[in-house]
Amino acid sequence: MKNLRNFCIIAHIDHGKSTLADRLLQWTDTVSERDSREQVLDDMDLERERGITIKSHAIQMNFPHNGQDYVLNLIDTPGHVDFSYEVSRAIAACEGALLVVDATQGIQAQTISNLYLAIEHNLTIIPVLNKIDMDAAMVDEVKDQIVDLLGCDHDEILAVSAKTGLGIDQVLDAIVSRIPCPKGDPEAPLQALIFDSFFNPFRGVVAYFRIFNGTIKKGDHVKFVATGMDYHADEVGILRLKQEVRSAVYAGDVGYIISGIKSSKEVQVGDTITHVGRPCSEIIEGFLGVKPMVFAGIYPTDADDYEVLRDSLEKLRLNDAALSFEPEASAALGFGFRCGFLGLLHMEIVQERLDREFDMDVITTVPNVSYKVYTTKGELLDVYNPSGLPEPNYINKIEEPTITANIITKSEYIGSIMTLCVGKRGILTNQVYLTTDRIELTVDLPLGEIVFDFYDKLKSISKGYASFDYHPSGWQTADLVKLDILLNGEIVDALSALITRNNAYDFGRRFCEKLKEFIPRQQYDVAIQAAIGAKVIARETVKALRKDVTAKCYGGDITRKRKLLEKQKKGKKRMRQIGNVEVPQKAFLAVLKLDS
Repeated sequence: MKNLRNFCIIAHIDHGKSTLADRLLQWTDTVSERDSREQVLDDMDLERERGITIKSHAIQMNFPHNGQDYVLNLIDTPGHVDFSYEVSRAIAACEGALLVVDATQGIQAQTISNLYLAIEHNLTIIPVLNKIDMDAAMVDEVKDQIVDLLGCDHDEILAVSAKTGLGIDQVLDAIVSRIPCPKGDPEAPLQALIFDSFFNPFRGVVAYFRIFNGTIKKGDHVKFVATGMDYHADEVGILRLKQEVRSAVYAGDVGYIISGIKSSKEVQVGDTITHVGRPCSEIIEGFLGVKPMVFAGIYPTDADDYEVLRDSLEKLRLNDAALSFEPEASAALGFGFRCGFLGLLHMEIVQERLDREFDMDVITTVPNVSYKVYTTKGELLDVYNPSGLPEPNYINKIEEPTITANIITKSEYIGSIMTLCVGKRGILTNQVYLTTDRIELTVDLPLGEIVFDFYDKLKSISKGYASFDYHPSGWQTADLVKLDILLNGEIVDALSALITRNNAYDFGRRFCEKLKEFIPRQQYDVAIQAAIGAKVIARETVKALRKDVTAKCYGGDITRKRKLLEKQKKGKKRMRQIGNVEVPQKAFLAVLKLDS
């Protein structure tokens, strides 16, 4: 165990984590020249297309140093705020972390957020300054920022270029010399933490674990503490580029177990594995519970696919523990699931993975957040969906969730960013100059205001420089109303929204205008209306497709034409009574792009 090191790489998005991981794997000959490629650990097509890490990936490397062979377990982590739960799981399985900072951009919001997460778990931090070979690199300036943040010496900061491989040997030396070896007793009762899992259609659930005490061998009778289920370990091994079978995995190491589990409900990330005959006395504290930030309904386009969608979501949750879902029904869309996500990018990725990995064609409703509703009877209701809101005369008050946002930006963009925050009902609570031209703003915002387009607008205003991180801060009373959208006189509950009273009229009018572009024309007029209760506040009409019934009239009395038009009018009226307006998926997403 003294030659074992477990570490992860944490950083803000686009600061070079995956590239640094690639170089470490090449330097230690873990990846052959034949298998080498960019983002070697990012095995999802989606990750490679977007150039971002979505899943944390574990891999073992061998590194000879001062005449001794060391085993290094690396867990590469995502950088986007929506995948911070992946980072917390990786940190729980490690003793040290490489904190990577881009020399051209300096410290960003997610850098600080991930650093605090690592410090809470008492990890040894190795600061790494990346991209020093670029013309725009501000090496001394960014080193000063790191010193201010960590309180370390300048000499402790490793200056590297992950792209060219410059300084990678120093990083490996620092991992061996600075990060402590794992503590644990191989002879003690087995105590292993599950930090990830996925579903293999041929072998069932594969669970990744980190052993804190004890040893697990092939054929052992093991128990998953949280679920209370016991299994025989059909296969155990370590995680190289591919899984490598071992007869035993020992304390301090990271590995995997296959025990023929067919149901995804039987494995929970954060659970403890122990032996049935000799159980451990206490479970390992896993991670904090996931707090979904954004809720949206996911429905199958074909109602018969409901059970298939349930299975797909359960298998996806194995691999993405931040996803939560529960069944719900909609009058417009039938049976589906109310899903909780950590953010809009997370929602987008889940939707994309359902399509690619499970071939599921789904409709996603307008995203929203949860609210607390206090009724006149003194009851407290948690409302995740506008359709679950009681009638206005039964509501005493509504509370909405708030967040504290940290925005780091260049000082030249501060005016337009503050205007954006104030427009989203934000309150500026603090501002600190990190350097002469970099400033950190702390803003209290309602969570419902950042759900749609806040992050996109922030990036465009700051030309991509501003970074954004947030955490929940509590609840506040809000003057909210339920805005219903009616098509042909029928309420489409999937398009309903909870919105502040002041913004309701403007939002309703723009929403009706946007829907008019997406609702296809019918044989009769389709009325698109926005209403608060029984009061209609906006209306647009999709005009009917009409046949020119008066074309055959070439002269004669006007009553002949009027008779034909009246006959057509009656037919259109009858059609509208039995007509059904199909709402395309684009219409559900139109609300997200109201300003475009």
